[in-house]
Amino acid sequence: MPRYKILIAGAGLGGLAAASFLMKEGHDVEIYEQASQLEEVGAGIQVSANAMHALRGIGVEEAIAKVGVRPGAYVFRLHDTGAEIQRFALSDEHERLHGAPYTQLHRADFHAILANRAREFKADIVHLNRRVTGFAEDADGVTLNFADGTSTRGDLLIGADGLKSVVRRQIVGEVPATYTGDAAWRITIPVERLPKNFLEPVMSVFMGPGGHVVCYYLRAGALLNFVGIVETDDIREESWTVKLPWERLKADYAGWHSIIQTIIDTADHDKCYRWSLHNRLPIDNWSTARATLLGDSAHATLPYLAQGAVMAIEDGAVLARALTMEGSIPAALQLYQRNRIDRTARIVTQSSENRRLFHPRTKEEVLANFAKRNEGADRNKWLYSYNPLTVELR
Repeated sequence: MPRYKILIAGAGLGGLAAASFLMKEGHDVEIYEQASQLEEVGAGIQVSANAMHALRGIGVEEAIAKVGVRPGAYVFRLHDTGAEIQRFALSDEHERLHGAPYTQLHRADFHAILANRAREFKADIVHLNRRVTGFAEDADGVTLNFADGTSTRGDLLIGADGLKSVVRRQIVGEVPATYTGDAAWRITIPVERLPKNFLEPVMSVFMGPGGHVVCYYLRAGALLNFVGIVETDDIREESWTVKLPWERLKADYAGWHSIIQTIIDTADHDKCYRWSLHNRLPIDNWSTARATLLGDSAHATLPYLAQGAVMAIEDGAVLARALTMEGSIPAALQLYQRNRIDRTARIVTQSSENRRLFHPRTKEEVLANFAKRNEGADRNKWLYSYNPLTVELR
């Protein structure tokens, strides 16, 4: 099997995971990151079985289990009364069905685990303060250029540089981002601030007119994660570091259930972050002869199916397999994207469709929506059952 020197633009979750998948197969990998420190922001993240199979393959499942939480169920509720509309089992049932657990953890913890694993393969794999400006490829390799005037050379380039990907812009041009009309509040609450036995250890979704809320535990149960989606014309930057006044958050959820009120009232008033959500349509080609995309740079998705990071993990595992199966880089990249485009496009599309499911205008509407749709059965059938290490590649 050929062994390649592989350059990765971006040291986020997808780039770090891909590096370990590739190094496990014997490739030499270098990651180039524009930030001055290797760290991650944000709050909760969810890892279902389809990603955990791959993560188990690079030996990080135990580390994830130590800092994660396995939710007992996914529970949908009305925004004001809290009445339960539908529930499907996770935790033991998810592992029984799919052979790997469903885990929720803090994004920063997950990032640190992946960074540590990549550095176990190669201590100096990550190069900081290297902002990518573009690349050039020829028959013998690819040159990655940086803002400081330097460059580096490899056999293959992976653009894992996120929503505003420089590598994607060069491969496919500008991909329009359209504001969805939604923004996402993010806060975390230490559980000692909350009433005892405040919320059962499940993933709780409160749905109502103009928004919804998702709550679940992190850091072995020490933190409660709150994601609140609201419909708003107030468009801000696509960034988890944008803060808005606590009073805005409180006003957005006036009239919602007492559980939501308690969480908001307990939050740090100066740590209320809100991200304006933008939609990007799936693209049908993301590779050249020696460059390809991975994660958000290839298929950015809305957070309504909890699969953004999971898709990036799947990408890395499938790409590593494709490079093993094919005798040339161009053929491997075509095999990789051919086996990822339809699945990732389906996830992106269904995530967008779930927005309507989660924002009913009336109680009657939400009851009607869930009466004709079993959310758990649907996800178990095609989403969680996928294993990137064993799925047939054609």
